[in-house]
Amino acid sequence: MLQISDLVFDAWGRRFFDHASASLPEGAKVGLVGRNGAGKSTLFKLILGQLVAGDGDIRLPKAARIGSVDQEHPATPVPLLETVLQADVERASLLVQLDTAPPEHLGDIYGRLEVIGADRAPSRAAEILSGLGFSHADLKRPMAEFSGGWRMRVALAAALFAEPELLLLDEPTNYLDLEGALWLEARLSNYPQTAVIISHDRELLNNSVDHILHLNNGQLDLYVGGYDAFERQASERLRLKEAMEAKVEAQRAHMQSFVDRFSAGTRARQAQSRMKRLAKLPPPSAVLSERTAPFALPSPQKPLPPPLIRLEGAAVGYDGDPILRGLNLRLDLDDRIGLLGVNGAGKSTFAKLIAGALEVSDGRMQRDRRLKVGWFHQHQIEALDPKDTPLSIIRRALPEATESQRRARIAAFGFGYDKAETRVESLSGGERARLLLSMVGMEAPHLLILDEPTNHLDIDSRRALLDALNDFQGAVILITHDRSLMELAADRLWLTADGTITPFDGDMDDYAKLVLQRARAEARSVQDETPPSPHTEPAPGPAARGGRTPSGPARRRAEAAEAALARVTRTLEEIDAALLDPTTFADPQKTADLSRRRDAAQAALAAAEEVWLAAAEALEAIRASNG
Repeated sequence: MLQISDLVFDAWGRRFFDHASASLPEGAKVGLVGRNGAGKSTLFKLILGQLVAGDGDIRLPKAARIGSVDQEHPATPVPLLETVLQADVERASLLVQLDTAPPEHLGDIYGRLEVIGADRAPSRAAEILSGLGFSHADLKRPMAEFSGGWRMRVALAAALFAEPELLLLDEPTNYLDLEGALWLEARLSNYPQTAVIISHDRELLNNSVDHILHLNNGQLDLYVGGYDAFERQASERLRLKEAMEAKVEAQRAHMQSFVDRFSAGTRARQAQSRMKRLAKLPPPSAVLSERTAPFALPSPQKPLPPPLIRLEGAAVGYDGDPILRGLNLRLDLDDRIGLLGVNGAGKSTFAKLIAGALEVSDGRMQRDRRLKVGWFHQHQIEALDPKDTPLSIIRRALPEATESQRRARIAAFGFGYDKAETRVESLSGGERARLLLSMVGMEAPHLLILDEPTNHLDIDSRRALLDALNDFQGAVILITHDRSLMELAADRLWLTADGTITPFDGDMDDYAKLVLQRARAEARSVQDETPPSPHTEPAPGPAARGGRTPSGPARRRAEAAEAALARVTRTLEEIDAALLDPTTFADPQKTADLSRRRDAAQAALAAAEEVWLAAAEALEAIRASNG
């Protein structure tokens, strides 16, 4: 499907691809992985033609459609459902043609609409939108009413609905909640075309893709299987490479010793031969795996007696309007809570309540006055001063410390000498998240509230965060779309829904099933309410046009419909005759092509018959009314 040959690309003072090659099979679901900054998004831009390679070739099948989600969908007055339906360009074009096409072409248009499944399009679009978190009521709302984050979801929905031959998704779960990520994981595994997904979500890479494309040191290596299989294969490849390096180095040392001993003696000719062989040995290469700095999350020095927090009939909201009510929950020092719920259900409101940024408006909240809370949320990253540096931030946080102590602390966060005084605007998203996570945990809080901490973190950094959380001897409330982190870090699940929070009786697999069932139910309800697609309705007559005179005499419509029906019938007869010819089966490709054409012709025949029948009935009705 996608052929990358000898790709070379240099930019911004570095080489991203150094004669890299890869071949992706048709229909494959491929996870593109590599360290932050390796060039994954750059590869997408090269495939899309937004950047030009210095050398090499990127080839796709002729006329193959490429779909991507580069930016949020514009804020237009078009309703949400119609916006997504318009992403199927062929369907939208055919529906427009119905209003102006000559009668003799109607049969062909209806037949093509049948072939592409146009009547199922509204329910399919509704299922995608429901899976991505939109409600049934949202489907009729204009795009202008949605925020930028929700319009990003619309752009993703449109790409999935259009089903291009090559779908490129760059960190699609970054702007989804856990529910949307769970649905997308299931959807991608069944995507009918080729897809390449940049992701650091381990569960998605294990459950949704069948190949891993690894970008490392300017090279591309394709592995079969999910991320766990890739790790095993890559580890074995590294081990073999290290063993080969050791063997070559031993051989090098042995020959060098011989040359040093005999280069000027009676065995000088043999030494010269060894020198030539020594020059032909491959140079030593660095095969050390990349190291990821650990996260610094020190545990509280003195534990507090239970409970840390108790809520009894509590309500919380804004300006007297409660978002959550009837909260009866208890939090102890050893609790690891995973907070579930769709966006807008009140998870962030609850986090603000526990962090002390909001107070209860009703009921009772018992809280240990000595409780220290560390709270991480995405808005902190956005609020960073781009001119600041990690060292200046730590200086403000530790005004009494010496400069060497501050530098030691920032080094423990994973920022070496070269990064300590780098401006925030020059740090990657992962480095900013690491800095803030480390700052949040610096005072050894009794409770950590982490709201989407994995955005911008690569897989190795997510694993380092998991290790730090498992070592942390305090309470944790975790809100994340990363299913793997939720499963491995949380030992209890709370569900935010219907204006309250209650314990969820089940695990993440149970919750994933619940999310998918909800999306299917939403799609069924839309299908029940959606009128049939135009190609399943009879051809419009005077009544359908509000009593207006039709564009041509009814007799001509009936004759044109009859001619279209005859034409489609002849086409079907010709295909059947070809299939009855014994010589046809000597060419499997020709046989398959004829079979596909027959399926299309059969569908077109059925549609043409409906059009002819409707036109004939309309003509008879006019004749009857005229006496």
